[in-house]
Amino acid sequence: MAEITAQMVKALRDRTGAGMMDCKKALSEAKGDVAQAEILLRKWGLAAAAKKAARETRQGIIGSYIHAGAQLGVLIEVNCESDFVARTPDFQELVHDLCMQVAAADPQFIRREDVTPEILEREREIARERARAEGKPEKVIDRIVEGRLEKFFEEVCLLEQPFIKDNSMTVDQLIKSKIAKLGENITVARFARFKVGDSTGPQAAGGKG
Repeated sequence: MAEITAQMVKALRDRTGAGMMDCKKALSEAKGDVAQAEILLRKWGLAAAAKKAARETRQGIIGSYIHAGAQLGVLIEVNCESDFVARTPDFQELVHDLCMQVAAADPQFIRREDVTPEILEREREIARERARAEGKPEKVIDRIVEGRLEKFFEEVCLLEQPFIKDNSMTVDQLIKSKIAKLGENITVARFARFKVGDSTGPQAAGGKG
């Protein structure tokens, strides 16, 4: 079994922000493989975050981002449980990253449950007609449609999108990693994306989750 050194523990802690004992445990289980240990910590963090998901989030901050040239801007409200956590660098970094995500990836909704039935039915019909036009057998079309809907959710729902700074995780997983680290539930309440010359106006999404 690989020796777990203090340097390995520190490196993993610097990469993940997890506690020293958790880093040591993850490295032990991963037999010294730092990448595998990071995956383990992420899984444990997601499990811890799930337990906090029902807790109310009445504090938080509104973040903003204006792209160079002032042609694109984002406002986002991110909530947590206490004013103390809202003021921490970790939480503020998360809010900034979410602003950048909205600016770069242009989501239309926060989560898949926010997609309206009309839009969902339209996308389902488009996917079905496309599959038929491609000559797919009728018996597999429903499965193809569901697969393409999953891709649609990944493109238009903030929480489903790959995180722009690390596409090995989704935005939802990013938020859950911060929940695990900060010990409070965190939710995105709403966002608006403004682009100069966009005749449709700001793209906004709201709703607690």
